[in-house]
Amino acid sequence: MRWRRQLSSLLITEAQLKRRVRELARQIERDFIGRDLVVVSLLNGTVMFLADLIRHLSLPLRLDFIGVSSYREGAESRELIFTKELRLEVRGRDVLLVDDILDTGRTLRRVLGRLRGSRPRRIKICVLLEKKARRVDKVRADYVGFSIPDLFVVGYGLDFAERYRNLPFVGVLRPQYYQSG
Repeated sequence: MRWRRQLSSLLITEAQLKRRVRELARQIERDFIGRDLVVVSLLNGTVMFLADLIRHLSLPLRLDFIGVSSYREGAESRELIFTKELRLEVRGRDVLLVDDILDTGRTLRRVLGRLRGSRPRRIKICVLLEKKARRVDKVRADYVGFSIPDLFVVGYGLDFAERYRNLPFVGVLRPQYYQSG
């Protein structure tokens, strides 16, 4: 397949993803037992992770999405734009915020600010991937699937220019495919 030569390596296998998502779901269930949970997911990168995660949650939940965008046809982050707002009321409720990757923390900091303005009872953050080396804003995830080095990764919902999201694993994209010039 064409994408094979575009990736330098496989970082996280499909089997590793499945196993870790089940473990995360068990942790979340223990922390939210007996609660009516609102799951808020950031579009679009979380879709595969979110679908697998909530399949393993047996507690009652409501699901909503916030649309945010900070990348435009490239690897460099630009101004954050909210493209979809919450429809559900989160005031006084327990919220689980789900994102695909926590690197600089800028996006989650802005989303958390907006969520906190709605006065939920508590907010916990769940991310599939975490890149501590790139952290700029002090944002901490409560549930982390995998800590990874500072690599440009795609697959399992993560993209470059809206490509590669459908890969069932997380791979490292070769620099020549995302670097300009």
